[in-house]
Amino acid sequence: MNHRESGKSGAGFEDAPTNREREMFLRKFVVAGALASLMGSAAFAAGHVDCGPEGQSIRILASDFPAIHAVADAAEENCAAQAAEFTRNHTTEARQIMNAALTPNPAEYTSVIVANSTLTQLMNDGLVRPLNDLVEKYGANLPKNLMITIDGNIMAVAFMANSQHLFSRTDILSQAGIDSVPGTYDEVIAAAKAIRDAGIMQNPLVMNMKTGWNVGESFNLVFLAHGGEFFKPGTAEPMINSDAGVAALNTLKSLVEYAHPDYLTQASNETQALWEAGEAALGIMWGSRGAAVLDGEGSTEEVTSNTVLSAAPSVEPGGIPGATLWWDGFTISTNVSDAEAEATFAALASALNPEMVAANNDDAVWLLDGFVPGAAAAGVSATAQGGAAPYPMLPQIGLLHNALGAELADFLKGDESAEKALADAEAAYITAAKEAGFLQ
Repeated sequence: MNHRESGKSGAGFEDAPTNREREMFLRKFVVAGALASLMGSAAFAAGHVDCGPEGQSIRILASDFPAIHAVADAAEENCAAQAAEFTRNHTTEARQIMNAALTPNPAEYTSVIVANSTLTQLMNDGLVRPLNDLVEKYGANLPKNLMITIDGNIMAVAFMANSQHLFSRTDILSQAGIDSVPGTYDEVIAAAKAIRDAGIMQNPLVMNMKTGWNVGESFNLVFLAHGGEFFKPGTAEPMINSDAGVAALNTLKSLVEYAHPDYLTQASNETQALWEAGEAALGIMWGSRGAAVLDGEGSTEEVTSNTVLSAAPSVEPGGIPGATLWWDGFTISTNVSDAEAEATFAALASALNPEMVAANNDDAVWLLDGFVPGAAAAGVSATAQGGAAPYPMLPQIGLLHNALGAELADFLKGDESAEKALADAEAAYITAAKEAGFLQ
């Protein structure tokens, strides 16, 4: 199903009650310990695991971070023995290759593990199938809350929450005369300046600002904190070239003045490495990196014992955190046989159990029974509690995100004004949206 085939406009997709309900579920789940209480009723049946039809090919495409590996590991351990093959491709390029990989018939992969934005990216091209029948057959142990339902069709099964938020080195803040973790962007910038001025670190800040998707997402975070709206209500017309958009870019420019000179080449692997090497004191990074940062592997006791995870910064004290809330979950490809689809769903569903969670508790903010929130979950939980918005599940949002990622670097490098960069992003989006049928 896609928006053109179903006769749905972008606005119709946004306003569907089931979709709006799904957009809000993250905030409800991760706020104030709700995870444990909401998931406590989901009991996993110990013993025999139903892996669906035997002799099938299970082929998974996924991002490359510990929580995703944990789910795929459990699925493989449970069901690889009865499959003809069980293959996995964990790559940081999953977003870029997934549509092309699922377009052939048969598709290259039987499942893609997705997030908010990538589900709509695949749905727009009709590349993932409704899961209602498979959930009925193999999903008795899956909490109903985790079914990502759009227009009555379950299109994905979520298993973890995520967002970007603030990481701080409290020992370095203290050395610079700062006695509390920053809560606003101005406080982050002031803290970075104090650290530099004290001669402790020249470049104390890390952010995921690699040119492309990461630049676009970093803009989104600050734009939402400034109260920005991506589209005119009820339409797919962009409205990023606004006071909020200009303010967001100016805030980003102030932040990256304290970042490593190569910040436009840095995504999660690079920022995590800088943090673990003790070369950063403030970071806006993904919550899913929290466990790896705190576990001591590849780092030092000095770094891990003084790292604190807190809510994403806001513009004003107590304001909306500069973040987008995300879920990650699994889908099943349209262009595979029903038997392969069934075996793949059964294997992945079998992985979402308390034993997997217990073995990998700190790798994610799991939306599953058995999760015990710890230090690594603190930033995501605080960000959700502060009222951060979910990443929009709008069919056109990927086009706008891509345009932002392509057009904003010139402003950050000082080559053009904020207004010109935003106008260029809107123009690039409008061209792509017309080609895709979102705009006339």
